[in-house]
Amino acid sequence: MSSDLSPRPERTPRRVREKRAYNIAVVGSVSAFGAVVGAVLAAAGVMSLVSPLLLACIAAVCFVLFKRVVS
Repeated sequence: MSSDLSPRPERTPRRVREKRAYNIAVVGSVSAFGAVVGAVLAAAGVMSLVSPLLLACIAAVCFVLFKRVVS
């Protein structure tokens, strides 16, 4: 009867999860900052709006990943 039970899935160690969350937070905040600066420069006509939009998408993905790692 106990042989039918599947083993517990391996949990990722806390240190690894902390490091992953830190790296995601750093990438997300740098890309968010770049998106804001790029949007200001695009509004001033210095550059196009494509790169700030891509950076904003990266920041949004990092936010979702961070929420998944932390929860």
